[in-house]
Amino acid sequence: MLTLPQLLRIPNVDTGLRFSISPDEKEIVFAWNKSGKWDLWRLEIGELDASTGSTQRIRELGGEIVGSKFSPKHSPDGKHLAYVVDYDGSESYHIYLHNLHNDSIINLTPNSGYAHQPNFDFSPDGKTLAILSDESGSFALYLLDIETQEKKLLLDIHRPIWDVTWSADGKYIAVSAESKASEYSIYVVEVANKTYFQLQDNDEVINTQHPVWSSDSKHLLFSCENGEWHNIGLYDVESKKITWVTDSIGDDTQPVSSRSGEFIGWIHSEGARTNFQFKKRGGEIHQVKVGDGVHSNPQIINNEVILIYEDVNHPPDLWKINLENGEAIQLTKSSEISFDFAQPEEIFYTGMDDVQVPALLFRAKDSKCAVIDIHGGPNWHYQNMWNPFVSEMLARGWNVLQPNYRGSTGYGKKWQNASRYDMGGVDANDCAAGVKFLIENNLADKNKIAVTGRSHGGFLTMCCLTFYPDLFAGGSAVVPFMNWIKSHYESREDLQHWNIENMGDPEENKERWMQLSPYFFLDKVNAPVQLICGGNDPRCPASDSIDARDKLIEFGKEVELLLYEDEGHSFLKIENIIESETKRIEFLKKVLTADGRP
Repeated sequence: MLTLPQLLRIPNVDTGLRFSISPDEKEIVFAWNKSGKWDLWRLEIGELDASTGSTQRIRELGGEIVGSKFSPKHSPDGKHLAYVVDYDGSESYHIYLHNLHNDSIINLTPNSGYAHQPNFDFSPDGKTLAILSDESGSFALYLLDIETQEKKLLLDIHRPIWDVTWSADGKYIAVSAESKASEYSIYVVEVANKTYFQLQDNDEVINTQHPVWSSDSKHLLFSCENGEWHNIGLYDVESKKITWVTDSIGDDTQPVSSRSGEFIGWIHSEGARTNFQFKKRGGEIHQVKVGDGVHSNPQIINNEVILIYEDVNHPPDLWKINLENGEAIQLTKSSEISFDFAQPEEIFYTGMDDVQVPALLFRAKDSKCAVIDIHGGPNWHYQNMWNPFVSEMLARGWNVLQPNYRGSTGYGKKWQNASRYDMGGVDANDCAAGVKFLIENNLADKNKIAVTGRSHGGFLTMCCLTFYPDLFAGGSAVVPFMNWIKSHYESREDLQHWNIENMGDPEENKERWMQLSPYFFLDKVNAPVQLICGGNDPRCPASDSIDARDKLIEFGKEVELLLYEDEGHSFLKIENIIESETKRIEFLKKVLTADGRP
């Protein structure tokens, strides 16, 4: 059995951002932490196993560029590769351009004091990049001349833009931007005259994201909340009409179009499992999958889809699946070891208001200890994915409950929006209700249940410890926030927009913001607390954890603070990841095995 540090050293292909397939369809460039840090790697598509040596790390001219590299994108002629570099975990990405013929590299944003989104796109002639910069305070769309590095504003809608794609004919750029609540809206910009419009259906703006142009620029493929679920729509540029490609139970997202235009496809998700669905032009919908785990970031070439796949026994790796016979071939192999970790059960348990809460349950043998593991987001949900931390908890004999509380994606529109203006209320209640489920089902003894989570899950961990202080033996909050008001004003403006949309204006709703902030109730804490944070975190500032530590000490509470000055919201350095996760396990062991706790 591998130790936790050994499991954490197993690399994985990045699932958060894209990989790139060259225009000649001969190679893939992707982000992989195979060496313990995030670099870009090149793989010939014909090769079956990246460990054979066919994969070569892209080496920078003049030595290594310090920082983590993500989100590669080939130029249309295949001569250049653009990507982003995160120097210190702050997500203030710089955009680099690598000449693949002479290995020269330039920083296209060398003197910028502004953050950039990791999503960008080349113009069809390869001379310009459409980029997203927060120079205006909310990630607007700019055109960056590659030769002169001159930047011109094209679209600023005063709300964060997250995705951008240029049509093959060069006439249009489609972007996806935050709208109301947790919704998104797609804007289509006519580049020549700078006019734009929002995608609408029956004269109503719709919740749309993931824009993808067809190869002939006549259609825009997208994911849209159509009723209770996300479905795939096809927008006709000329007629301005939408045709719905899917109408199914479950979410259809991450649409993709083949370069020939023969296929379109998307990721279909139901609960903890996903598959890849596709159809030929005018044909029926079919589906393929690697296994009963999570598929993401699909791209179609010829009659194959290349995507990233993971499950509890397989770290995220690149795979290709033949769309005709369903044969799946692994392209990268992050681990040579075959694992047999426990599979999660998809369950529902009763919430405090008798609503059924979906969750994943991992059972350990004959255990009387349990951990409630809370996901971040909150617009995300736990699925059947690779998670060494959960595998370690199971190996130690602890049952693990992962609530997909109200506010989570994956269970329909009503469920996702149910926590709006009540974050720290109904979502915390759903998580705390898991204690009763664990005890009543003989999965844990009273006072032998701990709670942990990252990001919004760290926030909910602290909500559980303050609002339900007698239910938990202890809690470890990783990169949390605890004071809605303070963390709001210390965050970037684009993050503030999300806060206001989902919690209301902080001045007009100050009482609500305070009542749902665990910082103001730290005197209620009745169990040991561990706080883990990154000094460069732009989302949940470390100062929030430092303030909470100081206040808990003032109240005479047991608290441990682990501050990693050189990390951000997502830890990128493998040694920091190993140390922080090992200390989180040690903390949970201490509180779950303590005797005589009231």
